[in-house]
Amino acid sequence: MNATQQHLLDSYRAAQRGEAAPPAPGVHTVRTAREITQWRRFLAVVTAPEDRLVGRVRRGVGEGVAALFRLPRRPLPPPHPTPPQAPTSAQAPAPAPASTTHADGTPQTAPRLPSDATP
Repeated sequence: MNATQQHLLDSYRAAQRGEAAPPAPGVHTVRTAREITQWRRFLAVVTAPEDRLVGRVRRGVGEGVAALFRLPRRPLPPPHPTPPQAPTSAQAPAPAPASTTHADGTPQTAPRLPSDATP
């Protein structure tokens, strides 16, 4: 049933009941469009900028992008342990002397190791 048929049916019912006939379809279309335009202009004036459509879209996009960076990340697995390598003579630290002075106060020299020998 289209709008014209509905209007004819409503007009017939109103005539049977002795009531006023409803307005024809399209009579208030211009007035309704004007009221919608005025309402949107009013909202544009009283609405804060961040609550307007553009602000809501920006905020939504911004929150969406931020949410991408706030995703829970799985922790990285621990690295596989590498077996310790035996130090070579070039990497081996020199043994530290136990004491730098003798009991009588004379300086103590470190014993010479075979690797310290010069040719």
